[in-house]
Amino acid sequence: MSKRSQRIVLKFGSGILSKEKGVGLSRPQIARLAREVGTLVRAGHECVIVSSGAVAAGLATLELTAKPKELAAKQACAAVGQSQLMHAYASEFAKQDIAVAQLLLTHNDLDSRVRHLNARATLSHLLSRGNVVPIINENDSVAVEELNFGDNDRLSAEVATLINADLLIILTSVDGLQDAAGKVVPLVRDFSEVSGLVRSDKGHVSTGGMVTKLQAAQLAVKAGIPVNIASGRKAGLVYQIVAGKRVGTYFPAK
Repeated sequence: MSKRSQRIVLKFGSGILSKEKGVGLSRPQIARLAREVGTLVRAGHECVIVSSGAVAAGLATLELTAKPKELAAKQACAAVGQSQLMHAYASEFAKQDIAVAQLLLTHNDLDSRVRHLNARATLSHLLSRGNVVPIINENDSVAVEELNFGDNDRLSAEVATLINADLLIILTSVDGLQDAAGKVVPLVRDFSEVSGLVRSDKGHVSTGGMVTKLQAAQLAVKAGIPVNIASGRKAGLVYQIVAGKRVGTYFPAK
C-alpha cells in the first residue's frame, strides 16, 4: 500500500453487498470489505464508505423476493434495511476496534451551502479521530435520486469532492469498464472515447449500471480526484489500488 496517508472514498454497490439473488445482505462480503478498510485505517489512511445495500437488506426482512417497482415500497425497504446495514458494518468494524458513524445525505444537502459546510465539518472531525469510519448512504426513505437513478454512484463522487479526497474507489460486481470484446479498459483519459462502450446493465438490486459509474468518475476527475472502478467480489484489490497498481479501470485526475 501507499506509504503516504491518503483520504479515500470507497463506494460499495448493492451488487457486492447483497446475496447472489439480491435479497438480503451477504455478511461474509461485508466482513471482508470491513477488514480491508480496517487495514487501510490502521495504515494511516482516512476512509469514508459510501454504501448502498439498504434496500437489499429490507427485502429479506419484508419477505420480498424482488425489488419492488413502486417508489413507496422501495423507500419502505430502505427504511427497514438501513439499520440492519449499519448493524452489520458496526459489528464487523468493532472486531477491529474501529467505530462507524452513519450519515444519511440527499443531493439537496450537498447543494445547500450551509448544509454542505456542516457535512464537510462533521466528516472532517470524524476522520480526525483516527479510528472512525463514516458510512454514508442516500436518505432513501425520503429521497428518490438513488432509488431511481444511480445506486449512490453520483453521491460517492460528490462526497469525494466534498472532503477533497485523494482517491475514489468504486467497487462493483464487474472487473471494470469493458470494451466491445468484453476486455477491461485499464486506463481512461478521454471520456468521449469510451462513452459508446457503456451499457445500462443492472443487477437484481442495483440501479445504475456502468452508466452512472462513468458519470461519477467524470465528476470526480473534473474535481481533481482520480478514480478506480474495480471488482468488489475479489479480495485484496483495494490494497493494490491504494498501492498504485493498475487494477480494473483507472481514471487519472485532470
